[in-house]
Amino acid sequence: MKIGIIGAGAMGSLFGARLADGDNQVTLIDVWREHVRKINAEGLRLVGENGEKIYHLRAVESPRSLGTQDLVIIFVKSYHTTAALKNAANLLGPNTAVLTLQNGLGNAELISEVAGGAAVYAGTTSHGAHVLGPALVRHAGEGETVIGRFGGPNDRRAGEIAAALTRCSLVTRVTDNIDGLIWDKLLVNVGINALTAICAIPNGGLVDLKSAGLLMEKLVAEAEGVARAKGIKLPGDNPRAKAREVAAATGENRSSMLQDMENRRRTEIDFINGAIVKEGAKVNVATPCNEMVALLIKTLEEKRSKGIA
Repeated sequence: MKIGIIGAGAMGSLFGARLADGDNQVTLIDVWREHVRKINAEGLRLVGENGEKIYHLRAVESPRSLGTQDLVIIFVKSYHTTAALKNAANLLGPNTAVLTLQNGLGNAELISEVAGGAAVYAGTTSHGAHVLGPALVRHAGEGETVIGRFGGPNDRRAGEIAAALTRCSLVTRVTDNIDGLIWDKLLVNVGINALTAICAIPNGGLVDLKSAGLLMEKLVAEAEGVARAKGIKLPGDNPRAKAREVAAATGENRSSMLQDMENRRRTEIDFINGAIVKEGAKVNVATPCNEMVALLIKTLEEKRSKGIA
């Protein structure tokens, strides 16, 4: 299978490495020049609990030289989704499938607007990974991936994609409730990401610090209220307990938003807590806690951009 992965950060690199190891023709696409050049020259090093392995696959800075792909997987930051896919329009053909495993809300909608006739699939993954340096990624934990057809019933292709991922040690299943799964993961991110970034603490700090834990529960409760008002079928009965469980289980992890803040990158706050505020307004559900933390993250970003100490 010819697979183009747009966004070769931690998760894009992980999925690219595993898929390339399964005899697929994989190309990583990323603007990080040093990362791309080192992957091509030396391979992609993936380190984890079972040691280190080097994967050899192609990486490019621009998709322009590539032909039509069978599968395109999107792993860029949510605010780059539209521009990244428009820039890679040459990868899409009448039989191309596009899969998003990005964090946050609204990516599948953005993709469907610019993907032409390509079939769009969305999903979530529980794998954990972070970049240690150019061509060097730590796989922080195995997890299940769940996908489904966006905007319509599942089809044969959804099962084929899931099977292809599973064959490459990326265990994947198909669900008929992809909206519920996306919201389920969103509620966890709503509770963890912004708070860890504001407090500059790993995930476990939200369990160890009583006040932080209480605020996490308030954030998730608001988001749950929005989801239920929208008619989303959440797979679990207690999202607040799940957020706490995830924070405890990943206690030493530093959330993606905390990493963005530490590395002076723009965060995805508009697609996580900000998305809850936006969706809450549509269904007349108040979300004051989510609005507050979203504004705090934006304040920190603005402060950094203006060089205010």
